[in-house]
Amino acid sequence: MTIGIVGGGQLGRMMALAGYPLGLDFLFLDRSADISVAKVASTLVGEFTDKKLLCELARRSEVITFDWENVSIDSLRALGRSASIAPPLAALAVSQDRVAEKKLFGKLGIPTARYAAIDSQASLVRALRDVGLPGVLKTRRLGYDGKGQVVVHSIEDAWLAFERLRGSPLIYEEFVSFDFEVSIIGARNRQGEIVVYPLNRNLHRDGILRLTRAPWGAPALQRSAATHLRRALEHLRYEGVLNIEFFVQGRRLLANETAPRVHNSGHWTIEGAATSQFENHLRAILGMPLGATTARGHAAMINLIGSLPSRDAFIGEHELHWHDYGKTARAGRKVGHLTLLETTAARRDARACSLLRRIDPASIR
Repeated sequence: MTIGIVGGGQLGRMMALAGYPLGLDFLFLDRSADISVAKVASTLVGEFTDKKLLCELARRSEVITFDWENVSIDSLRALGRSASIAPPLAALAVSQDRVAEKKLFGKLGIPTARYAAIDSQASLVRALRDVGLPGVLKTRRLGYDGKGQVVVHSIEDAWLAFERLRGSPLIYEEFVSFDFEVSIIGARNRQGEIVVYPLNRNLHRDGILRLTRAPWGAPALQRSAATHLRRALEHLRYEGVLNIEFFVQGRRLLANETAPRVHNSGHWTIEGAATSQFENHLRAILGMPLGATTARGHAAMINLIGSLPSRDAFIGEHELHWHDYGKTARAGRKVGHLTLLETTAARRDARACSLLRRIDPASIR
């Protein structure tokens, strides 16, 4: 049984590595042959919109999925009934437009920051009046890892940001002064079975995730986040893994964004949970029973950004797991991650901060 995956980055690579023990095979479509999955699976090389290659991917696959959300919905939709695609394209469409995403959250009763769609100078004036300052002006599409967004503190900032981002559909959001960020990950299969992982607490720098700790011991936040996630999974008749990121203000959660795929903040589940997010994604899109999401201890995941540190300086440490994505070094690029497991949250947090200081001192303030 072959799974077709659009995109050949590290998320696809980890899906393949999780799927081989289940007896699955994989075929990828990517624009380059020099990609993270190159050493672990076969790849069709060409544009994500290439109709011939997409048809070949569909013909050779039981189901098509994707390892990032900025793929062409129109191209996937054009495959028609010749292809089984999961997660559903409706979920993919929502995740590609920040306004559609906010509207979905509102429809489901999931709190968000105030926002306004921006399509003209007049709409920006109204947004500054109604939403207020400070705020964040963002592109509605193609924004990830902090790209395509500008924090504005004054009317002058807003106009400069508008000129900088002009030409793309925009959204203006209230600036949220939050205590910290969390994310919740869960999966739903085609039979409607749902499983939810423990809550993750996340630390970002320059818009890129640096550190995730899980489980994050906040039972009330876990219950609230899981309720929101289940509501989204059921509403979308979802198949696969879904992630929602939240800002935390005291005891309040404000949804920031969603991702219809396996997620960076869930990498800890490979060693730290009974069933990884990658395996559960594959189970879900194939209609298999879902695996348990129980944490095996207290985990931390540290992204390795730009270049890899010395492997041998780390892998001898107790319950430390090294993941090399097979990428060439480049500033701002995710090239690997470390996962550590500890017996208590306090030991995990202390050890994670110590490791992060060694790897990326600027991440710890």
